[in-house]
Amino acid sequence: MPELGKPLPHLTGTTGDDTELQLSDLKGRWVVVYFYPKDATPGCTTEAQDFRDLYDDFKRRHAEIVGISRDSVGSHASFADKQALPFPLIADTDETWCKAFDVIHEKVLYGKKHLGIVRSTFLIDPKGHLAQEWRGVKVPGHAQAVLDAIPAK
Repeated sequence: MPELGKPLPHLTGTTGDDTELQLSDLKGRWVVVYFYPKDATPGCTTEAQDFRDLYDDFKRRHAEIVGISRDSVGSHASFADKQALPFPLIADTDETWCKAFDVIHEKVLYGKKHLGIVRSTFLIDPKGHLAQEWRGVKVPGHAQAVLDAIPAK
């Protein structure tokens, strides 16, 4: 599990446009890594739209946004296209990123237990260290709170 102020592990993933993204490639900028349960579900769609709508403000603060779920590359491509998302979505089908950030936990849905992603966001500083984390995120106002945590230039 990542610790505040500590460097993050080397992670690589495939995005919805079928390209490889390495977390280390984003060093030198602020990076918002947000984990969400499932493409095209109401809460996840709203969260993606909120980050999309603030994308220009994140860019002005030299920040990149990366969304991650266990959905497939194809699912991400469709979701990103339909929602006009300007940032990459990583298909973490093998749960490498989810496990590295400790966001897979037992959840209960309609009385049945299953392992799922707990909606969480991590802010990584330009040196590649964890600067802040939000776990068990509630969507309303969250993207703005993350933006507010990044120093304005």
